[in-house]
Amino acid sequence: MVNGHPRPPFWRALTDGHRQELLQIGNVRHHPTDTVIVREGDETDFAIVLLDGCVKVSTHGNRGYQAILGLRSRGDLVGELAGVDGGRRSATLTALTVVEALTLPAGAFRRFLRAYPDAAEILQRTVSVRLREADRYRSAAGSETVPQRLAHLLLHLGASYGKRLGSRVLIGLPLSQEDLAGLILTSQRTVGRVLERWRDERLVETGRRSIVLLSVDELRRRSAP
Repeated sequence: MVNGHPRPPFWRALTDGHRQELLQIGNVRHHPTDTVIVREGDETDFAIVLLDGCVKVSTHGNRGYQAILGLRSRGDLVGELAGVDGGRRSATLTALTVVEALTLPAGAFRRFLRAYPDAAEILQRTVSVRLREADRYRSAAGSETVPQRLAHLLLHLGASYGKRLGSRVLIGLPLSQEDLAGLILTSQRTVGRVLERWRDERLVETGRRSIVLLSVDELRRRSAP
């Protein structure tokens, strides 16, 4: 955040010259919905700029549960750690929509960052913001109820990816209950119970990987401490 306003995504924060340079050293690829773009544990070492579409960033614990580290969309840089240090992938990237991605080979990306210190600073800020976001998620998991966290999440998804249908808001991402649970660090069963209650109260409508917010104002009240 800068003075209370979110920073622009990595791609938009770069200069036109930076973007042209990266387009020259990278390759544009298209990934269909539900494609695994990179998998946790892989030894691939490229970074990716999302030119269009949305991906989920997830990891699996020892007991097989899924934790979603975040959603990334147009303009975001993903896979940057492996692109910089060449280590194994720390998370899986899965396309939630059709994705257009600029793949940046690790060596060329590192040379770009050395040649353009201002771009390297933008990358450093990107990583720092994500670390702070992760801290906020963990803090919320310890201090807010599941209904509060779920209401916050649905409102955020509606604002970021929603489509207005009169007074309703259709969340334009195919997220499952498991995905929602992973995003707020709880179990799929708990999310299912809350959504069932909210369906009965006419706060939401749900289908197979689809959610419509019926009462945004009431969800805001439910998200309050």
